[in-house]
Amino acid sequence: MGKKIIIDPVTRVEGHGKVTVLLDDNHRVEDAFFHIVEFRGFERFVQGRPYWEAPVLVQRLCGICPVSHHLAAAKAIDQIAGLDPDDLSPTATKLRRLLHFGQVLQSHALHFFYLASPDLLFGLDAEAAKRNVVEVAIANKDLARKGIQIRQFGQEIIKALAGKRIHGIMAVPGGVHKTFTRQERDAFLNGEGVPSIDNIIDWMVGVLDFMKKYHETNAPWLDYFATYPSGHLGMVTQDGALELYDGPLRAIDAQGNQTLLAPATDYVDHFAELVKPWSYLKFPYLRELGEEKGWNRVGPLARINVSTYISTPLAEAERKIFRDYTGGKTNNMTMHTHWARLIEMLHCAEAIRDLLNDEAILGDDLRREGIQRSQGIGVIEAPRGTLIHHYEIDDKGMITRCNLIVSTTHNNEPMNRAVKWVAQNVLDNRFEVTEQMLNQVEIAIRAYDPCLSCATHALGKMPLYVEVQDRRGNIIQTATRS
Repeated sequence: MGKKIIIDPVTRVEGHGKVTVLLDDNHRVEDAFFHIVEFRGFERFVQGRPYWEAPVLVQRLCGICPVSHHLAAAKAIDQIAGLDPDDLSPTATKLRRLLHFGQVLQSHALHFFYLASPDLLFGLDAEAAKRNVVEVAIANKDLARKGIQIRQFGQEIIKALAGKRIHGIMAVPGGVHKTFTRQERDAFLNGEGVPSIDNIIDWMVGVLDFMKKYHETNAPWLDYFATYPSGHLGMVTQDGALELYDGPLRAIDAQGNQTLLAPATDYVDHFAELVKPWSYLKFPYLRELGEEKGWNRVGPLARINVSTYISTPLAEAERKIFRDYTGGKTNNMTMHTHWARLIEMLHCAEAIRDLLNDEAILGDDLRREGIQRSQGIGVIEAPRGTLIHHYEIDDKGMITRCNLIVSTTHNNEPMNRAVKWVAQNVLDNRFEVTEQMLNQVEIAIRAYDPCLSCATHALGKMPLYVEVQDRRGNIIQTATRS
């Protein structure tokens, strides 16, 4: 008699998700699904609001990456206000970039040091009690301390620019509403109240050395676990460099063949969204390739894959090492996402240092005006991947339509593929559902750093309840993790 394994909720991710594994009568995996079981409704309840409120409203989507939504919406609202990215002042653009780099740095630090590092330090089969940041601090005090301080640095950049670490406001239509004072700037350069930016860069080089050595020792499982071919999507500069704030979108297939290179604002011409009845999260894909072949991973691994170089020297050196690992071929290894994430953190730290030493960020040319348009599209590379905001307005400036494609939406199909891989390779032919098996399902999902509802959960506050059912709904087995 066939059985159903339900993992609800999935832990150490932002929000609530559920995994269902279906077994046939012979205990073989029939299928596996990653459900998003929450509905937020932001696309509807921003309708009827003035367009200039969008950057403030939509950042409430997320308590982890509100800056990304704030800036994606701001870029869209700039267009409605009649301004393209190149029309903004250098000061406004550089301040926005500084805010964005601070956001990516702190969000990546949160994920790597707090959420993912227990998987790496303690392995696939670690007991639940060890899989948390407290145990990381006990096992590797220096790594945990640096992780906390790196994240603090990014948060303090956000606070200085936006007024608050979470849900602050800096961007307005056509620019920014405040400048960066010399005193604020000097504090980050000199390490007043926070580590200096030079300290952050040195620490990131050290953490990357740790990661490279970890890969040397643990290559058998890192190269194999939840690995499967996929497309990759990310933003690049006009000459192909890694880009996080503004540029065209590039996609490649699993072999590295280019499948898309187009202005980000043309997304509607190239992307469609598939709806499936068992999840609130849509499934985007490239129209040209269709739903079977057109889906892509997004995020750090994808961005490294689609870019030809990184503009900052230390991160570029690390990118070359990363690419040499696969002989220059596209990297489809899910667990290598953590390594790519650290390279992006180093790039952000270097970019922050460059901006802090740029006198333009202290300027007073903050906002410009244009002639109002009827729609705007803002695209940015959020920490988790490509983020799209699209708004249409009426003649009174009220939002009539909103479409949001968040990073985790792009990664919906890849996460489902990862869950099915684990189910087929770990759960097949096993009746007893063990803690170690469930953790491997979560590790595969966690590599994508999914932001499911943008909620955060304190250590030990999210239980895991598992049911094994037959096709009649009878409970065969239950398991609870607290």
